[in-house]
Amino acid sequence: MITAQLTLRNRVLIVFKALAIGCIVAFFGITLWTLDFTYVPMPWSLLLMLLLLWFYVKYFNGSWYPESTQEVRRINFRSVHLPPSLLNWSIVAALLFVIFFESGFVVTFRLIPFPETAFKSQYKILNTLPVWLGWSAVIVSSLVAGICEETGFRGYMQQPIEKKFGPAFAIMFSSVFFFLVHLSKNWAPSILPHIFIGGFLLGLLAYCSGSLIPGIIAHTIMDICNFSYWWTSIAGNFEKKPIFITGVDTHFIISCLVFVSAGFLFLWMINKINKIRLQHTQ
Repeated sequence: MITAQLTLRNRVLIVFKALAIGCIVAFFGITLWTLDFTYVPMPWSLLLMLLLLWFYVKYFNGSWYPESTQEVRRINFRSVHLPPSLLNWSIVAALLFVIFFESGFVVTFRLIPFPETAFKSQYKILNTLPVWLGWSAVIVSSLVAGICEETGFRGYMQQPIEKKFGPAFAIMFSSVFFFLVHLSKNWAPSILPHIFIGGFLLGLLAYCSGSLIPGIIAHTIMDICNFSYWWTSIAGNFEKKPIFITGVDTHFIISCLVFVSAGFLFLWMINKINKIRLQHTQ
């Protein structure tokens, strides 16, 4: 009985430690960007953040001192050298993820009205900037989210839980907390399934590829699309009406086909990537 209790206690501690460290790692970088954007004038804030991101990656991938934590940081960052075939297919999977996620937005807002006010209220300051500066801010913001959230959630949170409890529980756990931390966003209520599924697929990509790089690429490109189009008007506005007004049209049919095809191909690619990774680790 005592042994069982200790085992349960150890399991809870492992999960809690991974949760706490993962959140700290993710929000450390995001907080730096928030402070930088608030107190440093642009474009200097953008250049400073790129420098800070470089330091962030160098430290959390295990490159720097202290030596006592280098190996743990390297493992949690999934710092591995991907064979060319695995890297190439993983990048293809990352692009398929973006297509699947963004086409999912289109399909959703052909089924229900696009809540433009809620979606575009939180980052409307970007619409006031000159075009070149607005795009620069979008790219840097997307890099921050892509690098810091993937490092925190799919790296430092998911990786230790994978080692102790297996990938299924680890991916589900990191996806749930990824979902929860995004609930404070104004745009979250209308896309709750998207947030969870997006986090789950990114966790799957990290595990099957064995690296954070494909997920960082996918997350960054996805957020460039989101920041520039869905959350601001820098790249334009979504003006299509729901199909209960227009009826089922060619645009909706094509969007559905793209969404389903990209989802199927992503899962097929994930299976292929996992097989390649297992071959190289045997």
